Amino acid sequence: MFSRLFDFKADVIDIAFTKIAVFAGALFIAKIWEPILSLNWYWYVTIMIFAAIKPLKSFYDFSKSDKELII
Repeated sequence: MFSRLFDFKADVIDIAFTKIAVFAGALFIAKIWEPILSLNWYWYVTIMIFAAIKPLKSFYDFSKSDKELII
């Protein structure tokens, strides 16, 4: 079961809809739990940077390799 999960290749539309769903989910959480919006701005930037490290590192490693991009 999990081997098929790791073989899945998402296309651009799948990724775009996933991003929209995550954004809408984050807005929903902010709407129902207002104290989350009282954090200082630097907490949001810190979370954003830590969340972006892995995807950016993967993209950088991919760009340095000889693999072809499959879309």
